[in-house]
Amino acid sequence: MEQFATTVADLAQKLAAILAEQLGFKSNFFQENCLSSTCYLRMNRYPPCPTHPEVFGLMPHTDSDFLTILYQDEVGGLQLVKDGKWFAVKPNPEALIVNIGDLFQAWSNDVYKSVQHRVVTNPRAERFSTAYFFCPSYDTEIQSCYEPSVYKKFSFGVYRQQVQDDVKKLGRKVGLPRFLV
Repeated sequence: MEQFATTVADLAQKLAAILAEQLGFKSNFFQENCLSSTCYLRMNRYPPCPTHPEVFGLMPHTDSDFLTILYQDEVGGLQLVKDGKWFAVKPNPEALIVNIGDLFQAWSNDVYKSVQHRVVTNPRAERFSTAYFFCPSYDTEIQSCYEPSVYKKFSFGVYRQQVQDDVKKLGRKVGLPRFLV
């Protein structure tokens, strides 16, 4: 796990730099703000569920970080939404999945979009995945790299707290729409 975490942490830094460069920025923002102490690895287990179509392993959501790098086993279950329709992501044990998160969407001023996704359960097989979340410290200010900005400036800590408050009050994440200018 340590080797995997180190490898995907390096990959996340490289991908963030490439994406920033594509926007015309040579920035050390990610190196300075997304440290090994602020990013994290999550191992997920989804047991088989006989009531399969009605049960989600993870409800539809977007990730609250800059990037998520995911390894999923051969069972599958990850789905992405595109043009209002859900599509299954075919499992490939030799590939990683990279999702843009909310922070990258805000930082890029909507050039890059956070990916809405969910996990559906399998009626017969248990599913495993490992996700690396590329996050800054809670006090890191997130602001658009372009003007005029679509979003107000906010800290990651304020964003995370708003997401948690919304889930408690509304039963769902609202996310970036709360921070529109």
